[in-house]
Amino acid sequence: MLELSQLSHRYANGTQALDGVDLHIPKGMFGLLGPNGAGKSTLMRCIASLQTPSEGSIRFGDIDVVREPEKLRQVLGYLPQDFGVYPRISAYDLLDHLAVLKGITGRGARKDTVESLLAKVNLWDVRKKAVAGFSGGMRQRFGIAQALIGNPKLIIVDEPTAGLDPEERNRFNNLLVEIGEQVVVILSTHIVDDVSDLCPQMAIIVGGRVLLQGAPEALVQSLQGRVWRRDIATGALEEFRQHHSVIANRLRAGQTVIHVLADSAPDAQFTPVTGSLEDLYFSIVVGARQAAGAASPAAAQA
Repeated sequence: MLELSQLSHRYANGTQALDGVDLHIPKGMFGLLGPNGAGKSTLMRCIASLQTPSEGSIRFGDIDVVREPEKLRQVLGYLPQDFGVYPRISAYDLLDHLAVLKGITGRGARKDTVESLLAKVNLWDVRKKAVAGFSGGMRQRFGIAQALIGNPKLIIVDEPTAGLDPEERNRFNNLLVEIGEQVVVILSTHIVDDVSDLCPQMAIIVGGRVLLQGAPEALVQSLQGRVWRRDIATGALEEFRQHHSVIANRLRAGQTVIHVLADSAPDAQFTPVTGSLEDLYFSIVVGARQAAGAASPAAAQA
């Protein structure tokens, strides 16, 4: 169990990246969903002991992560958002080098580790190819391989499927599910479908605050009977936003389709739809932004 209590972090320039985060993360896949700039990467760096939070505590089992970061690193696997590699070094040699850095110094044990991990992530056939020449999906699978060195108990993956094509995304997600059966895996992302497909537990973070936590299916139930759909002219979107709580909009066959959150149909042209995790996510994000706007000094003077 990973437990975060009143975790806050303020950067030197005054930016409040995290604000009183409380999270309880059990074994298995856990989705951390939030827009860009929500504080996800800062939170992942704090959990990974790469950054000391300004306030609060982090515990992983018996480990006090803030006070004993070296103990956490012994059981941690981490795939950051930007995974850099050395140019012109083969996948096999780079993974072997990273295994040494993680403390696997015996040649036989290291050989077994490298070969089994390259097979596990389906990169054995390209083991002699430079990682710098891999496709995005192949590089992410290599990133998971290096994160699995040493059989970690806590694995953090930060925006792992951003930019991947559908086939690679599906392959990568299947690999995460397999890994997540035995350990704590935190999936930090802004892609709603990844959380919906993979995670039995999740949280939504906006503006450095966790606004919702629980099982996706249970959380979505709160929207049932409150989401309404209507096709509108593309130029009418701003007008509808002024009069309704528009939580999502998309173009379809030349028309703008909007989803509105309301206790009853706003007018006769709205039809009810079954609420989804995407609707829930957008309703939370939109609500948080509206609340932040209303609380700003400019709004108060208006």
